[in-house]
Amino acid sequence: MTFHNPILLIFLLIIPFLGYGIIYARMFGKPKGALYYSSTISQNVHPSWKVKGLPILPWVNLLALTLLIVALARPQIGMKDAIIRHEGVDIVLALDVSTSMLGEDFQSAGRRISRIDIVKDVTSDFITKRPYDRIGMIIFAGRPYILSPLTWDHDWSIERLKEVKAGMIEDSTAIGSALITAMNRLQESKAKSKVIILLTDGENNAGAVAPETAAEAAKALGITIYTIGAGSKGLVPYPFQDQWGHKIYQNVKIDIDDALLTKIAQRTGGHYFRATDTHSLQEIFNQINHMEKTKIEMPHYQEYLDLYPILLLLSFGLLLGETVVSNTIFRRLP
Repeated sequence: MTFHNPILLIFLLIIPFLGYGIIYARMFGKPKGALYYSSTISQNVHPSWKVKGLPILPWVNLLALTLLIVALARPQIGMKDAIIRHEGVDIVLALDVSTSMLGEDFQSAGRRISRIDIVKDVTSDFITKRPYDRIGMIIFAGRPYILSPLTWDHDWSIERLKEVKAGMIEDSTAIGSALITAMNRLQESKAKSKVIILLTDGENNAGAVAPETAAEAAKALGITIYTIGAGSKGLVPYPFQDQWGHKIYQNVKIDIDDALLTKIAQRTGGHYFRATDTHSLQEIFNQINHMEKTKIEMPHYQEYLDLYPILLLLSFGLLLGETVVSNTIFRRLP
């Protein structure tokens, strides 16, 4: 329990003195009158319950005054405002959406699924697990595109991610340009830890900025880059439509530049991961989730339940009751 106006509790100090006054008046004071009866009271009759109850009335008033003082101090039930420490970083996800991401070498629930679809599922799950991070997203192929700025509105980010399709940007793979765009999202960040997670299934073959140059810039800005190569090794079943509109597959060799992605990550203090199936991709995001944490402080507020209306009601109820019985049952002659 806490009090909104605790200073008012100082008035409780007068209660013991008032109590002592009641006791003193009872022992040494002169009676102000006698209880009124319609018949003569015999000296041989034992005191009635009315007579015995009369001394209680001053204590009722004292109790009412005590409740009134406590009520004015606004007692409240609830947790105090607290600073809750959470783990969080500023993260930008850079996701490859080139047409090679249509390759269906992943599986989910026993069925074949494209790289882009499994990446969207796993990325959404990763975002959901990081409620105290600001997360932004860019997508890239031949050029980068900002999908969402750094935000705590993860529901909105996930809705934006659902709209992503492979091939929605002109084809090619501009890894360096994607990194520069991601870094621009983090340039104004005040977070102690700034991270880029770049996921691709190809080799850098477009863009005006070399990936190595972008990695050097990231290092200078204190940004850690984690790189993920998504896709199995060897031939990949790639979907096509035949002349009748039916979906058919052709095995296509899609290479991932493991050496380049390793160099980018290591240059910035990050790590390179290779995801060859759904489980390994999920585990990679879980590893990053545990590797990149920094304490942040966020105010946490809890609503209070005010008790003062109840105490006020009790106080006034006692005063009203005392007034009523003093002028009826315990009425005294002047």
